[in-house]
Amino acid sequence: MKISAILAAAALAAGALLGAVQTSSAQAPRTWVSGVGDDVNPCSRTAPCKTFAGAISKTAAGGEINCIDHGAYGTVTITKSINLSCEGVTAGVLHSLSSGIIINAASTDVINLRGLDINGGTPSSPGLNGVRIVNAGKVNIDNCMIRNSLGANPYGYGVFVAPTTGKILVNINDSNISNNGTASTGGAIQVEPTGSGSVLMSISNTKIFANTMGVRGFANATTGSVEISISNSLIGGNTFHGVVAQSEQGSTKIMIDNTQIVGNLSHGIRSVDANSIIRVKNSMITGNLVGLLSANGGSLRTYGNNALNGNGTDGAFTGTVALQ
Repeated sequence: MKISAILAAAALAAGALLGAVQTSSAQAPRTWVSGVGDDVNPCSRTAPCKTFAGAISKTAAGGEINCIDHGAYGTVTITKSINLSCEGVTAGVLHSLSSGIIINAASTDVINLRGLDINGGTPSSPGLNGVRIVNAGKVNIDNCMIRNSLGANPYGYGVFVAPTTGKILVNINDSNISNNGTASTGGAIQVEPTGSGSVLMSISNTKIFANTMGVRGFANATTGSVEISISNSLIGGNTFHGVVAQSEQGSTKIMIDNTQIVGNLSHGIRSVDANSIIRVKNSMITGNLVGLLSANGGSLRTYGNNALNGNGTDGAFTGTVALQ
């Protein structure tokens, strides 16, 4: 009796240990998805998963999910460091009636999104936000197409960044953000921290075209700050404003360099409230209903080398900055 009990206990312990090892080893540093995959698979190269949501639970923190071929890989919520990298194929994230990618990770986590086609679908089943960033350390969005987020207010943004505490760093590079927003709300990029949250964002080599609004830094409900740099980009054809800084409570600072602000149907660049500063260098501001507008003490500063003309009303900078 005693011997059999000991053997049974040993077998049980061995089984538990094996189960723990299998659970740990189930998360691989690199996993794969395919248009013909299946989420019951281990997400290996030879047995890929079907969706990002299916693969992410089998991918270790800091690991990478790659796409084997063209496919619709579904929406996903990210809660850890991860790389979604799918260049060279069409990696679709169709998000009708939901957000495409929600990032709610730790303040030390780094998330990379590369080569994704994030599509909100049709007006009859509108997507909410393309990429919604609640919390993270750093988020890199590279070579992505983000379009058709047509959800009604408070949704309808291609990229929506809204931390409540801490500071998130966001980098958007070599991407195309278009057709986001409704007739009067939403837009391409909304940076709107609350509480004590802050955001530092860089936008480069990116086309922001035909949205309701282009880029908006909105520090009305935070004691923190919004800092945005925009370089080598196109912001045009938007229903309302191209670039907006607004700061009733916190502060918003935007730097624009070598960028075209063209054909926006309201203001090309708009600075509102005393804690809002927009600096512009080596950029073209033309074809807008109003080129520049300052309201409630907002600052618009030029380095003296911009092309401001050809707007319905050009407007004027409120100050100058010497080139160093």
